[in-house]
Amino acid sequence: MKRALITWSDAGVTGPVPSHQVARPASDRGPVLRLLDHTEGRYEAAWVLTIPQGETPARSLCRSLEARAPKVELCVIDADDPTDYGKLFRLLGPVVERAKAELVGAGLALDVLLSAGTPQAQTLWVILVQAGLLPARMLQVIPPAFVPVPHPKAVREVRLDIEGFPEIRAMRDELLRLRAAAQKGASSLLGESAPMVELRAKIERVAASDAPVLVLGETGTGKELCAREIHALSPRKDGPFVAENCSVFAEGVLSSELFGHEAGAFTGAGKRRRGVFEQAHGGTLFLDEIGEMQPRVQAALLRVLQEGTLRRVGGEARVDVDVRIVAATHRDLGALVKAGAFREDLYYRLRGATLLVPPLRARPGDVERLVESFLSEIRAKKGGRRLRVTREAMRALASHVWPGNVRELRAEVMRWVVFCDDVVNVSDLAPEIRSGGGSVSTSGGGTEGESGGDVRPLRDVVEAAERAALASALVAEEGNLSRAARALGIDRNTLKRKMRAFGMAGDDEG
Repeated sequence: MKRALITWSDAGVTGPVPSHQVARPASDRGPVLRLLDHTEGRYEAAWVLTIPQGETPARSLCRSLEARAPKVELCVIDADDPTDYGKLFRLLGPVVERAKAELVGAGLALDVLLSAGTPQAQTLWVILVQAGLLPARMLQVIPPAFVPVPHPKAVREVRLDIEGFPEIRAMRDELLRLRAAAQKGASSLLGESAPMVELRAKIERVAASDAPVLVLGETGTGKELCAREIHALSPRKDGPFVAENCSVFAEGVLSSELFGHEAGAFTGAGKRRRGVFEQAHGGTLFLDEIGEMQPRVQAALLRVLQEGTLRRVGGEARVDVDVRIVAATHRDLGALVKAGAFREDLYYRLRGATLLVPPLRARPGDVERLVESFLSEIRAKKGGRRLRVTREAMRALASHVWPGNVRELRAEVMRWVVFCDDVVNVSDLAPEIRSGGGSVSTSGGGTEGESGGDVRPLRDVVEAAERAALASALVAEEGNLSRAARALGIDRNTLKRKMRAFGMAGDDEG
């Protein structure tokens, strides 16, 4: 069976030598190369992990591996302390998920080398494999100082029989917990920054109750993802999840969308229609942009929340509904209440629990994880090559203020998929990211009294929206300009002119 290798670099770091690193004889090629010397055949792929301080030496190791593995990739793990169990475990999570999706998904069996890396890193391989989170064979290369030359079997597979080691039998409960967590599935709210860890913890507590939830946050931060996470973790998870945007309908139409209508209730109402409240019966109803709801609809919504029954537009009968409400807005509802634009009683009815989704600029350490997730997601849907983002480009992404938040980042990643070949450099980024520009949106959606940032010029807002729309259409149409232009409802020459204006050099096919 064809195999792939995952290992930490054994080439050391630049700068001061860490205390855990022991100098090895000049004749010792290191465990990674010794493994390949004693392995029959070759690996189809090899991933070499390193921390930023070890990137340069690790690249040299990768060049040495290319003769025995046609696809060698260097994975720089952004850890400043390679002995920190907790941080290493969190950072290895995305690597494990990628390995299962890309390597195991391609039919390759995995080997992990225990002989390279810090003792903490080696221990984590054991935990990940034994917990069933990483389907891999664990290998150990015996140091030459302890074996005769030539050694008949310098590489051995490590197997741990938990039952056979009473002193570590207590690990079984932890392994079962980790397996259960893996089967449960990872959160769709990506990021290991303090704000995101806190948000996920609050969601777990809120989800257990049946109280209404108000989700606040700037546009593009992922408020609907929060709502879906609440539903997935709640006792209502087997019921329906229905989402409705309150800002896209006129007042009369929104009433019909929410509460349904009877046949003949208005022109065009040919038959009875259930509203989203009835569709969400037994589950969760997510009302996005609740701050845009008109006063008359607010009054009807309040009555439904208080009584648990509704009356369809044009109907007389009462219909019982059992739904949990999760509402969201980027507006300051407290200010709207004071201005008389939002009902105070409805406001307090909705804010049974309040969650604030942090803007992307408040968690720059999560940018890399989000980028990798978007690239993997797009590649899984569209197929094709894997893009590598340079460290310089990633630093530029992390320093950008992201006025459009995660939605803007996703659009940027989609643009790379269309226009970049194998590597994403700083020069491939959008102009405002390269220049360190961008300003904070005023639609912060924070708590009352929280002030926003500077107002963005309308031209910048329109340009960002156009760029995102172009990128999305080009990805959807696989770079074909004619089809993308038709999807956007514009002329092909107009599309090409806008692409040139935005620095989006593209394929001229179609």
